[in-house]
Amino acid sequence: MPKPPKPRKPLLERFPFTWFPFNLIRAGIYFLIDLVRMIRGHVEQSIRLQLMLTFGLCFGAALLFYGISSELFGQVNKGTVIDYSSGVRRIDSQARELVHLLEPPSEREPEAFDPRPEEGTVQAEPVPPGAATPETPIPAQPNNSSSLGQQPAYQNGSQPGSGSSGSAGTGQSSGNGNAPAASSEAAGPGKAGTSAEDLKKINESRLRMFTNTVKRLAANEKYKVVITNLEGKVVFRSDNAPETYVDVHSVIRNAMDTRSSYERYSRTEFSSFYPVTYNNQKSYLIVSAIPEPEISYEKGESPVSMLSALAVFIFLFYFFTQRKMRYVEELAGGLRIMATGNLEHRVMERSRDELGSLARDMNQMALDLRRKMEEERKAERLKNELVTNVSHDLRTPLTLIMGYLRLLHDKSYESKEQAASYVSIAYNKAEKLKGLIDDLFEYTKLSNQDVPLHKRGVAINDLLEQLLEEYVTISEEQDLKLVRSIPQERLTVQADVDKMIRVFDNLLGNAIKYSPKPGVISVGLAKDGQHAIIRISNKADALTREELEQLFDRFYRIDPARSSMTGGSGLGLAIARSIVDSHDGQIWAESADGDIHFYVKLRLAI
Repeated sequence: MPKPPKPRKPLLERFPFTWFPFNLIRAGIYFLIDLVRMIRGHVEQSIRLQLMLTFGLCFGAALLFYGISSELFGQVNKGTVIDYSSGVRRIDSQARELVHLLEPPSEREPEAFDPRPEEGTVQAEPVPPGAATPETPIPAQPNNSSSLGQQPAYQNGSQPGSGSSGSAGTGQSSGNGNAPAASSEAAGPGKAGTSAEDLKKINESRLRMFTNTVKRLAANEKYKVVITNLEGKVVFRSDNAPETYVDVHSVIRNAMDTRSSYERYSRTEFSSFYPVTYNNQKSYLIVSAIPEPEISYEKGESPVSMLSALAVFIFLFYFFTQRKMRYVEELAGGLRIMATGNLEHRVMERSRDELGSLARDMNQMALDLRRKMEEERKAERLKNELVTNVSHDLRTPLTLIMGYLRLLHDKSYESKEQAASYVSIAYNKAEKLKGLIDDLFEYTKLSNQDVPLHKRGVAINDLLEQLLEEYVTISEEQDLKLVRSIPQERLTVQADVDKMIRVFDNLLGNAIKYSPKPGVISVGLAKDGQHAIIRISNKADALTREELEQLFDRFYRIDPARSSMTGGSGLGLAIARSIVDSHDGQIWAESADGDIHFYVKLRLAI
């Protein structure tokens, strides 16, 4: 027969995954698996975490749906927007180009100003003469400005959609007209005249370029270009500029206000001014125009996106929680059924969280209530039986006693011997009546656990030997033989000696009373682990399991025809069970092969 194949190891435990760094990766994978299992276990056991996770998932799905729907409805509700910020930047750029033409190459080019309102305000400060910064390139030759007739490129990273006013540094120049200051480099006497002549030509060329640019801007772009002195008197203006005097302070103030609060969507005239040097005098260059608009499209806002996202959140949250809510309703319905008295009803345990725990507690509560109600019914039934049996067992001897006493009272006897027999019978009945009352009182005390136990260590071997010696004579008179099987090993138990003697007295008395004559009664003792087991056996009719279980009930008799006058009080075995139970022991009966065996199990003393 071929051997069955060995089970294969998991993939991560095979070669070469046991090598480094595979073992490190494997440890990380196992850690992640354990972490996922731990999180899953905590989520399954906590309805609070389940609701939080459900809320987060539904909220995330609603946000995702809102983003998609807002994009869709935004395209549908797209609106037209007229933006003047690019035109404002163009005006300011042209003004800076004009300043560039007026200033000598050694002067600093004006900074670009980004008029976007969201990037904050920019303060314009004049730049001292001769200053230069790396932000603005300075052309090396006058012909580098040949591109002045074209729209200049935006500087300093300006974006369309913003408006501003800017300023550039002022500078002084020496020479004729608008000529810049000459270089301070050392030159020979023969070259000085040539340098002055070249500088004059350069200045004239820059002035012509400036004039041509102003004319072009005025004709094509409708720009108004004005140069004023410090008092506001116009010293140069374009053909479309009618002003002869300009309030410089008002222009500066308005330009500063426009710089900080210009709106992208307002079609108003924009003025850009810069300090310059014109004809060897400090002046102001003012360029004014209405900025050209730029048409763009922006997505519109729609409340449908928000409402639809809210509807998606509500739907998903309801969908994911409806199972739990149905379970809650099921538990509530089961509780109402149990409240009507139907303790047989059970609810399903569908989860491991608080609701599942509640279902288990409800089922356990119903089970406990049912058990208690059954115990109460049984106690009530036993109480009624007790009253009935006590009434019957007390009435019979009392009737006999009263009958014989009446005979004695009426002197209804023929001789003194007969009267003495009546007295003897009445006395015996009174003794049995007293024994019945004593048994009933003893059982009541043991049942209520009001009797204190005086436990001490006692060798159960010696106790049985002594008790059996007392029953030898009684058994021989009844033609019965006592057979004992008691080991020599001392088995010590903690017990109340008087109460345990009462137990064995009841068992031996029943064995003698109900054994067929002649017969044998056997008594045995054995050790079973940490317990001692005492067995008392005698011949008897076969009994069913139910009859064996009822032997230890109050007033139970196998033969209903027996009474306290013929079969004892019916409380002996019930008292024996109460005593054994108070010693944390066990007592039971078994029937086999025509014999009945009574067992008492007690814990051995350590």
